[in-house]
Amino acid sequence: MSTLRLLFLAVLAAVLPVSAQVTADRIRHADREPQNWLTYAGNYQSHRHSALTQINRQNVAGLKTAWVYQIRQPGIIETSPLVADGIMYLTEPPSTVTAIDVRSGRAIWSYTPTIPRDIIIIGSPQVNRGVALLDGLVYVGTVSGHLIALDAVNGTVRWDVTVEDNRKAYYLTLAPLALDGKIIVGVSGAEAGIRGFVDAYDAKTGRRLWRTFSVPGPGEPGNETWGGDSWKTGGGSTWLTGSYDPELNLLYWTTGNPGPDWNGDVRPGDNLYTCSVLALDPATGKLKWHFQFTPHDTHDWDATETVVLFDATINGRPRKLLTQTNRNAFYYVLDRVTGEFLSATQYAKQTWAQGIDAKGRPILVPGQDPTSDGKLAYPDVQGASNWPSPSYSPQTGLFYQAAREMGTIYFKGEAEYVPGRAFMGGGARILTGDDSYGAIRALEATTGKLKWEHKLLSAGWTSLLSTAGGLVFGGTEEGNFLALDAETGKLLWDTQLGGAVRGIPISFAVDGKQYVAISAGYALFVFGL
Repeated sequence: MSTLRLLFLAVLAAVLPVSAQVTADRIRHADREPQNWLTYAGNYQSHRHSALTQINRQNVAGLKTAWVYQIRQPGIIETSPLVADGIMYLTEPPSTVTAIDVRSGRAIWSYTPTIPRDIIIIGSPQVNRGVALLDGLVYVGTVSGHLIALDAVNGTVRWDVTVEDNRKAYYLTLAPLALDGKIIVGVSGAEAGIRGFVDAYDAKTGRRLWRTFSVPGPGEPGNETWGGDSWKTGGGSTWLTGSYDPELNLLYWTTGNPGPDWNGDVRPGDNLYTCSVLALDPATGKLKWHFQFTPHDTHDWDATETVVLFDATINGRPRKLLTQTNRNAFYYVLDRVTGEFLSATQYAKQTWAQGIDAKGRPILVPGQDPTSDGKLAYPDVQGASNWPSPSYSPQTGLFYQAAREMGTIYFKGEAEYVPGRAFMGGGARILTGDDSYGAIRALEATTGKLKWEHKLLSAGWTSLLSTAGGLVFGGTEEGNFLALDAETGKLLWDTQLGGAVRGIPISFAVDGKQYVAISAGYALFVFGL
């Protein structure tokens, strides 16, 4: 970075009100200050819903670009920006953090960690989905396996710890989750045969407080679901940000596929706790309960999709619920106090299960595992859903999800573990063509019943944002950013951004004016009336 630019950023940092004194209590009550976006999914319950109403059904057609921030290093942008007291914090590829004045779009400071050229990333591009804020610090995970705390005022490094050695193929792509005094992260790398885990770190010092493995070792409950020593390379990545219930004091974290991906012969059994949701005590990391969505997965259907928490009445009984549109094409409703299975409803095409039994276990269709010649199955290898964020609106009682209708031919191959190398046990060929498409779907949140859908041109991904103005925002692979009526799915606004919309939308307000932000192509766009 040039001396002139460093001086410019220093001046900005001196005159702009950068504080980010975001306490855990503020995050806990994030819904009380909708002008800010204080944590990855908007609140601990992962609603990704804004209570702001200035932009609404009646005026959304008048949205105009307020400012655009150009990303400086090309790459895939999957960030969910945070906004606190007039400052936006976002990540740029591969693990850069930038603070921006939301009134002008000017960068205040930017920090880029040292990333070795020979880092090992298998199964993912070099992406980052955002930061966490807590008590004047900004936290970011890196593709080289580090967790770093930065001063929110100027981007100075306060501490830098290695979560796990990247030479073993561990890396981080998620936004950390900030709790009271703790920073929670998970890891990527199942495609290289890692053993997944969830970590908690002291927010002030970076000292690791606990580690909970997603694949249990000898003597631990669940280890019996692995044949021989297969648990050692069992995968179970924990690569997307979890959810949290402050009242129950339970942390909910999801896990990915077992390793190897497509050859289940070398790992007989259910392979706990892969493709599961884990309810953890945030003080100790102790597992309180678990639910496995896809036992003995052989299709790479991670269960890392965002879990959404809300309360509702089911069959006349008030319930504290946890819901997820799983990658395996079923929408699940669980009791988040106990993990009790309540229901599962198919929300996209699938050919692997006849249904889900009364305990939540899939009833398998025989002969759907990958073969050496290839076996066609739905959904596709990237799933009916994936990391892009869903949204839940307390206003409509609907769960909004981008779904994909696509199949894959799955192949089983040899599976020999070599540290730092791909460990997949086969391959996959995605089916494309006129029969493949994507759709934004609104589901009744308590049942998964389809209420409406808005079809997309191609089977791309989009994260969603719902608002109290009666809107759902999303994007397309072709570069369209659009707003739908939250009740009916009617298209109300559509603009072309010139690049695939891979970012995660948020809404915020400053000086009494509401804005919506989204990244697409190599830029972050902010819209207002």
